[in-house]
Formats: sequence, structure tokens, C-alpha cells
Amino acid sequence: MIRTGKKFSKPAMSRVVNGDTILPETPEEIPKKRLDHIMVEIYKSYNRSTLQKFIENGFVKVDGELATKPNQKFPDGVKIELNVPEKLKNSDVQPKVIYEDDNVLVVDKPAGLLSEAKGEYCPERTLADFGFIAHRLDRDTSGVMILAKTEEVQKFLKKQFQDRKVHKTYCAVIHGRPKLDAARIDLPLLRDKKRPTTFRVDPNGKESETFYKVLKSNNDYSLIELKPTTGRTHQLRVHMQYLGHPIVGDPVYGDGNAKRLFLHACELEITLPGGKRTTFKSKLPESFRQYVV
Repeated sequence: MIRTGKKFSKPAMSRVVNGDTILPETPEEIPKKRLDHIMVEIYKSYNRSTLQKFIENGFVKVDGELATKPNQKFPDGVKIELNVPEKLKNSDVQPKVIYEDDNVLVVDKPAGLLSEAKGEYCPERTLADFGFIAHRLDRDTSGVMILAKTEEVQKFLKKQFQDRKVHKTYCAVIHGRPKLDAARIDLPLLRDKKRPTTFRVDPNGKESETFYKVLKSNNDYSLIELKPTTGRTHQLRVHMQYLGHPIVGDPVYGDGNAKRLFLHACELEITLPGGKRTTFKSKLPESFRQYVV
């Protein structure tokens, strides 16, 4: 008996094996790159982090279609359009002018307005659009700020802040009432490694000194005056939080349960170019007093 081999079960494949049919060549996969990597090569004036923000904010189109994911991949040769609006937010903001001459501009900064841009690109108007920044207030802090009209004047003003020759007075609404109606707070501050954008009281931190005085209180809330002699970031906010009386509306060091941070720069005493020592004032918002009626 002659035994034959097992019959091939796939006729189509058997024809390929026998050479009767030739399979088409598999097309080579077209190489693709991440969108942000492609854009770095095209828009060399921006870094990749900034370009990623442009993509996420909807400023980029690829072949006419909106692209919002930096890691989305495309082949070479696609048409990329970048349309960055000059300003997106606060474009109509005009801070109230307290004083102006040929050298400086003193304004009443509204809460919510940045002092200056953070990073390479800022999609909103800042106080830096009105002059050269000599000092800063937190975004949510309102009140008096001085701007320079030239870089030379900016250096003159900055040196006064650095040498602690500028006297600043703030008003704030805090939770509760401190045990002492007036006191000196001497608590060094250090950046919090767990939350790098925040600060905490730490013996290894930088010297930070604040004088406070209670102006009015109903025990639930107090209106206080704050006079810092140092200018650490978030100094007043951290000091009051550490004492157990955070500033009302503080989203970082308090509960944030208010329409705004109730911290206002009321007075700024500084020497103007030419040598005249001047104090500029900003009226306390009426909403601050409503807490301690």
C-alpha cells in the first residue's frame, strides 16, 4: 500500500507555496513623529513646553484640522498652522492710575491680574504690559503697585526693594481673632518640596518678618494691618496660616471659600527718581469691611 501525504487544507495557500500565486509586497509603514517634536523643528523660537501649551489651547491645525494633543503622531510633510492670539484674558483690563510722571506709573492693581508673565508665553494681559515691573503682587492680591517707564528707572526702584528701603502696608481679612491685637511675626520660610509652588515655616528657611495689628474684629473675622519688612513669596499668607488665622479666600493656604483673596496692598512708601520720598495709597475695597460689621 502506498500512502499519500496529508492533503493541504488551504487551497489558496497551497497555490502560493507551489508558486502559482505571488503575494503583494507589504507596503513599508510611513514613519510618524509626535506633533510637538515636529513643531520644535519648525518653530525654533519657542521651546517644546510652550508649543505643547499652544497645542492644548487649540492654537494648532494640522492639514486644516484642529489638533489638541502634543503626543499625536503625523507623517512628515503635513501642513501645520500656528495661530497664537495676542491676548486671551483680561484684554480689556485698564488698571486705575494713582500717579504718573515721566519716570513711573503707579496703579491700583485689581485682584485676578498677573503682575508679569509666568514662562515664555502668557495668554493674558499682565501689569508688565503697562510698564517695567519693579516688584510683584500675587495674582489674587489687589492694591498699589509702582511700574517703571524705563529699564534704568526699573533698576533704581528694584534696588530699593532689595535694600528694604520700601515700606509696604497691607490690609487683610482673616479667620478668627489673634490672641494678641498686635505682634511681630518672625518665622523663616522655605519652599515646600512636596508642593514646589508653595512655602512653609521652617527653621532652615529664609528670614521673614511681619508686623500685624488688629483694626477691627467680630471674633469670627478680623480686619488686620500687615507690615512686612522682608519680601518673601507668600510671606503674609503663610505667616497668618501658621498662626491659625488664614486669610479669607486663600485657595492655597486656607479654604478658598470666597470670591477672592482678601489681601490688599494699601500703602507703598518709596523714593522716586529725583529723590522725593512719596507714599501712595489705594482705598480698601468695601467688601473687606463687610466681614467685620
